[in-house]
Amino acid sequence: MPLPDPTPASRLTRLQEEMRFKVLHALQQQPDMNQRQLAELLGVSLGKTNYLLRALVEKGLLKARNFRNSQNKLAYAYLLTPSGIAQKAELTRGYLERKTAEFEALKAEIERLKADLDGAVLPCPKDKPVVRHDQASAHSA
Repeated sequence: MPLPDPTPASRLTRLQEEMRFKVLHALQQQPDMNQRQLAELLGVSLGKTNYLLRALVEKGLLKARNFRNSQNKLAYAYLLTPSGIAQKAELTRGYLERKTAEFEALKAEIERLKADLDGAVLPCPKDKPVVRHDQASAHSA
């Protein structure tokens, strides 16, 4: 059974939550990741990445700390705050539920497609008899 098509508003909310999850997850793993690296990882523009980071800092989910990197340039480390850690856990739970539901729907669709193929007649050369899909593996052995 396919997943219901969400409304545009719920789809946008889901995308925003997924992007927040990905940002928080990436920065928890590598707090000194720069914005260019994060943008590449997320597949979004540098400007959008900057916007996302500023929003997360304003919401109190991230703190940006200055430090000097290995090239002695000023850089930022993005640290999850306690509320950022709690938000990431909540987003992880929702992300996992959505992906599990998508996985189950895909498994069901694959099974339906396999069942459709089981009754299908496969085309074959003129000099060979017509073979059904479910018999094809027995004939090829």
